[in-house]
Amino acid sequence: MLKIVDEVPFFHDEKTKEKFLLVLGALSARLISLRKAAEIMELEETTLLEIMEMLGLEFSYLEESDIGLERND
Repeated sequence: MLKIVDEVPFFHDEKTKEKFLLVLGALSARLISLRKAAEIMELEETTLLEIMEMLGLEFSYLEESDIGLERND
């Protein structure tokens, strides 16, 4: 696990890297909102989104079914 934590970019200390991984998991599982994730990370929502984008991670406020509908329009 520590090797994975060491590979997390953008953050310097181990605690923050671990917190970031936890937040990403919670966001992916839709357990927390983007606002709550940013609050936990002590970042602005836009900053958290930019970091996720730089890592190639997509985040959407929409449900999977909503995304399909949006793409068909």
